[in-house]
Amino acid sequence: MKDEANARIEEEAIIAMLMMRAKALGEKNASDALSYEAEDSVEFSLAPPLVYYGQDEVDLQAWFDTWEGPIGGEVRDARLTAGEDVAFWSGLMRMTGTKTDGTEVDLWFRQTLGLVKQDGRWLVAHQHASVPFAMDGSGRALLDLKP
Repeated sequence: MKDEANARIEEEAIIAMLMMRAKALGEKNASDALSYEAEDSVEFSLAPPLVYYGQDEVDLQAWFDTWEGPIGGEVRDARLTAGEDVAFWSGLMRMTGTKTDGTEVDLWFRQTLGLVKQDGRWLVAHQHASVPFAMDGSGRALLDLKP
């Protein structure tokens, strides 16, 4: 029973951290958003390059600055598996909002997060976001898929 109670406490701590991180991302606060990431984090983002290493507050804030108002979001089919000091989360993410050039964004993508517990805090150590692509040889990203 104690192990189940401890597991639930860890899951609740992770979910709380992810919610605070999501709030910071939606509000376009790079410093706060990065406070929930390990300093040596690895990210496989939707945007180039193929991989980002570590935290880059300047680049994240520059991307935030390409949006008018807040960045909206929604999560579906979230799954969390947590151990004592390592966990992973996966789900379908929706990103909505308006870019500064007037482009309306409404994109569903897949995301997986690897989490580590450091000094009693859960942090994102690995991020992977992706969209499917057409398997017809065109290599075209399928940006219009919805769950």
